Amino acid sequence: MRKGTALVVGATGITGGNLASYLAASGWTVYGLSRRPSQQEGVIPVAADLLDRETTAKALAGLPITNVFYCTWVRRDNEKANVEANGAMMHNLLDALQGASVAHISLVTGTKQYLGAFENYGSGKTETPFRESAPRVPGENFYYTLEDIMFAAAERDGFSWNVHRPHTVIGYARGNAMNMGVTLAVYASICKATGKPFTFPGSQVQWNALTDLTDSLVLARQMEWAATTPGAHNEAFNTVNGDVFRWRRLWHEIGEFFELEVADCPETPQPLETQMADIAPTWAEIVKQNELVEADVSKLASWWHTDADLGRELECVNDVTKSRDFGFDHFRETRATFFDLFARLRAERIIP
Repeated sequence: MRKGTALVVGATGITGGNLASYLAASGWTVYGLSRRPSQQEGVIPVAADLLDRETTAKALAGLPITNVFYCTWVRRDNEKANVEANGAMMHNLLDALQGASVAHISLVTGTKQYLGAFENYGSGKTETPFRESAPRVPGENFYYTLEDIMFAAAERDGFSWNVHRPHTVIGYARGNAMNMGVTLAVYASICKATGKPFTFPGSQVQWNALTDLTDSLVLARQMEWAATTPGAHNEAFNTVNGDVFRWRRLWHEIGEFFELEVADCPETPQPLETQMADIAPTWAEIVKQNELVEADVSKLASWWHTDADLGRELECVNDVTKSRDFGFDHFRETRATFFDLFARLRAERIIP
C-alpha cells in the first residue's frame, strides 16, 4: 500500500539519499530532486537547481506531492551569503509548490541551531544538553531563515511541518559536502597505506568531552514518523542516535578496525584540510594499487567539515527526551554506525 507521494529535496546527499531509499522501500512514491538526477532504485528523478526560480517551477509543475522532505543546502563564503542563497532556494521551492497538494513539509537543519553559524560558533553559550526549547543564538544563521520562510508558507498554504536537528549525520554518500564517516575512512586508509599514525585532528575538548552523532537511518525513520504522526506535527525534534561517547575511546576503536597505530591526541589541533592539502596523488596511487572506484579524493572526503566538527572548543550533546516523549524511541549505537559504513565502503571498493 502506498503511503504518500514524497518529494525529497537533495536526493543525492547523505541525508536525502538515505531518506529517499528508505521511503521508497517503505511504500512511498518518491520523487528525488537534485541538480544531478538521482540514480537510486525506486526514486523518480527530478532535475532542478533551486537557485533558478523558473526551472524549479517547471520541474515541479503538476507533480502530485503530498510530503516534502527538505534535505539540502549550499555553502557560501560567509553566513550572510548563506542566508541569501539558502533562503532563495526555500522561497523558490515553496512558491513553486503553492496551490499543489502538499500537506506536510519536513525541514532538516542541525546542531548549529544551538551553536551558531560556523563563523560565530558558541555565540549563544547554550547549555548542554541542547533542548529544542532553547532560544535562537545571536548572529545570522541560515537555519533560522529556512525555518521562518517555511513557517510563513505554512500559514499561507495550510500545510503542517516538522524541523529535524541532527548532529553530524553518518551514512553512505559520495560527493557530499558534509560526510565525516567517509572522510575518516579515507583518512584511515591513507594512514594505513603510508604508515602514518592515526592522529586525531581536532581539539582536546572534543577528544575528552561527551558528544553524540546521528545515523542517517535514524534520521530517516524519525522524519517518516513525524510526518505521519499528527500529534507530532508542527514541532522541532533533535535527532541523534541516543547514545553518547568520547572521541578518545571511539578513535582508538576506529583505529583498531583499520589495524592502525593510534597516536596520542596533540595539544593543538592538526586540521585534516592542512594535513591532506597535497594528498591527491597519494590517494590516486592507493586507488590504482587496490583497484578502487574513485580516484578523486575530493569527491569522497570533506576535510573542512570534519575539521569544523572535531575542532570545536565546546561540548556538544543533544537531548532527545522530547522526541521520546512524543513516541519516537529508535536507537542506534554510534560505533556500529561507523563500522557498518566502513564495511560497505570496502564492499563497494571505495576504500581498500
